[in-house]
Order: sequence, then C-alpha cells, then structure tokens
Amino acid sequence: MKQILPTILAAAALALAAFPTLADPPVIEAVRATPQAGGWRFDVTLSHPDTGWDHYADGWRVLDLDGNVLGTRVLHHPHETEQPFTRSLSGVAIPDGLTQVRIQARCNVDGWSDTTLTVTLP
Repeated sequence: MKQILPTILAAAALALAAFPTLADPPVIEAVRATPQAGGWRFDVTLSHPDTGWDHYADGWRVLDLDGNVLGTRVLHHPHETEQPFTRSLSGVAIPDGLTQVRIQARCNVDGWSDTTLTVTLP
C-alpha cells in the first residue's frame, strides 16, 4: 500500500491539473446607454478578481436579444488595483426598433460569461 499511495496521489494531482479551476466571472455592476450622433455610447462598469496578466477581465460586448454582436470593447490590461472599473464604447449601431440589448463580459481564462445583463434603451 505504501508503494501505491504515491502513485495514486500523483495521478490525482495530474487529473486535477487537467481541469482549470474557474474563478468568479466578471460581474456587470452598471451600464449606461446614451444615444449619440453616429451610434450609441455604452459605459459599462465591471468587477472581477483580476490577479494580473495571468487572469483578468479582458472585454465586454453588446448583444441584441438574439445574441448577435453589435459591438465589442476589448480591455487590454488587468485592473487588479482598480475595482470596480468603467470603460466605454461609442459608435454602436442599434437597429431601428430595438428597445433592449444585453451586455456580456469575459475574462482571459474563462471566456465569455454565461450571465448577461439586459438593458432597456432610453
């Protein structure tokens, strides 16, 4: 048994390493949508337990209710010392008659969050 235990422990460690631990997804704290000439402006506030370049919230996007992407804001660096944080995207074309959109956030490890926030346009 003493000879088998190290092998079992090593196999278990390798199996766990093969499945990354999912951290908390980015949380959409607030959204402000403003109509402007040339499209809409979205100010989105996110929070995420950024740890640095290895794991951080790296974007958010505006979707119609069918899931079509209307605009994407790429976040190029971690915000581990600035939480929550707000970033904007201008020039988003919203089709006529659309009264609601969804905001979806992502991180560079876990990808797009399953959770979206529905926003009613003013």
